[in-house]
Amino acid sequence: MSPQPQPQSFAPAPRPAAAPGRTRAPAPRLRLVRAPQSTRTRAPFVIVCIAILVGALLGALVLNTTMARGSYEAHDLQIELATLARTEQGLSTQLLAHKAPGQLAASARALGMVPAPELAFLRLSDGAILGSPTPAGPAG
Repeated sequence: MSPQPQPQSFAPAPRPAAAPGRTRAPAPRLRLVRAPQSTRTRAPFVIVCIAILVGALLGALVLNTTMARGSYEAHDLQIELATLARTEQGLSTQLLAHKAPGQLAASARALGMVPAPELAFLRLSDGAILGSPTPAGPAG
């Protein structure tokens, strides 16, 4: 059979005897220790985090608003550009109509001009007149 376990004793263990010739130092007196000071509250940290979050949200809102305003301005400028392009196209068409030979002749007659009976040219290099110039008469 196996030996039975001995019951454990909760009595203090005997202290070893002091060495002869040595005196034992007095045990330090127990003293009252203050409780540690409470740690800093988390309120400043939380306030700073909230402030950073609010600042970031406000920055994003301002950026978004500015971008939207810029988009509206770009849209308005595109509308103005289209209007100006239409105006330029109309003016170009009018210019081409006024440059047509028939329109030039009609405008000249309205101003009292008459067509020349014969054409003559002046050569600038030597000053020679080519053709026979005759003055235009009132009847044309």
